[in-house]
Amino acid sequence: MKLNYKNLEQYTPGTTPLHKTFDSTEMLKPVQKAPREIEICAFSGAKIYPGKGKIYVRIDNRSFRFVNGKAESLFLQRKNPRKISWTVLFRRMHKKGISEEVTKKRTRRTVKHQRAVVGASWEAIRAKRNQKPEVRAAARAAALRDGKEKKKSEDAKKKAEKAKSASSAARGQPKFSKQGAKGAKTAIANTSR
Repeated sequence: MKLNYKNLEQYTPGTTPLHKTFDSTEMLKPVQKAPREIEICAFSGAKIYPGKGKIYVRIDNRSFRFVNGKAESLFLQRKNPRKISWTVLFRRMHKKGISEEVTKKRTRRTVKHQRAVVGASWEAIRAKRNQKPEVRAAARAAALRDGKEKKKSEDAKKKAEKAKSASSAARGQPKFSKQGAKGAKTAIANTSR
């Protein structure tokens, strides 16, 4: 049926092809939208949400999706996204912003083994470790006392040797002044007066 637009008044509402009537069941049906996927930019690696971005189709029929004109321009200039600081590839390469994603690294626990030292066996070391603090303090004091006594006796020996050598040297030689020892002439004593 051809519609005559000049005489629209002759058609009553609901009878013309311009007006469509809906029954109540058709009105209540929910509208199902096809799920749209989130794409990823071919240059920057950013997410492209539905209704955003650009598609570039190359002559070999390969298509590239870009998040914006900036990414497209850099792609067409053949720039390396690994060298451009705001791209996902650069950030991933330089370990930026992945601290919350990384799971806790497993650290290898070191197992302690007690071993004997060159001078003492393991039993001797353990016996010393299990001693009471009073016993250890007494042993330390005794060791200090022995060390002091030994040092005193050595100092006394050295003093005795020094005195002995000094006395033997003094017996055989007359005393000179320092300048006399160097070869200075001795002054003649005054005989007048």
